[in-house]
Amino acid sequence: MSIDVTEYEDDRTGIRSQADGGIVTQLRLDHSSLFLRPTLRRATDVTVEPEYWTTVGTGRTLVFCSVSGDSFEDFESALELDPTVTDPVLADRYPDRRVYRVELTDRAVTFIAATAEVGGRLLDLSSSRDGWRVQLQFPSRDDLVSFNDRCRDRGISVTVDHLRLSDDEDDCVVALTEKQEELLAVAHEEGYFDVPRGISQDELADRLGVSKSAVSQRLRRAIGELCASKLC
Repeated sequence: MSIDVTEYEDDRTGIRSQADGGIVTQLRLDHSSLFLRPTLRRATDVTVEPEYWTTVGTGRTLVFCSVSGDSFEDFESALELDPTVTDPVLADRYPDRRVYRVELTDRAVTFIAATAEVGGRLLDLSSSRDGWRVQLQFPSRDDLVSFNDRCRDRGISVTVDHLRLSDDEDDCVVALTEKQEELLAVAHEEGYFDVPRGISQDELADRLGVSKSAVSQRLRRAIGELCASKLC
């Protein structure tokens, strides 16, 4: 049995491409009712990174979040009082982090839909002391401006921390966050990747003023992102 591949090749030529060029930006987003913002304001010693979210048949949106830090009790206490979520569940427990499932309420302000509406792509998302730190890729500067306008319409403040162009020759975007870049820089300077190591993860955590679990998670994500960009 023979297959005429030209038919499929012809079909692919009709796909609109956004793969060349574009903008990668790191933003800080804040709003009093932004998803989990009330919890983050009370539990300042944890880092929250949403793993994924899904909408079930009844229209409910469920979000699974990875939480690392030193005070899970404070986080859980704040979570129970947070009006942006309901029905919090401890889904899994690890030595350095926990995974929680929450359901969004109609009082939660979000920005994921606004990102997709203008052709943006989510690269990284984690909590910070002043809201959410998010890294996004947009097809063009105009799309970034449109995203900013949509956030402003929702009352979400947008602060740009980092902005760079992704040119046509850069087929693989290295989606490192500012915190990941800082960690890798310090780890390299202090000999973390040397044999034997010049600094431990505990010492890196003390140097950067974060928990050991945060250092471990950032290293894992940063190295994984670098490998993906170089091997793609």
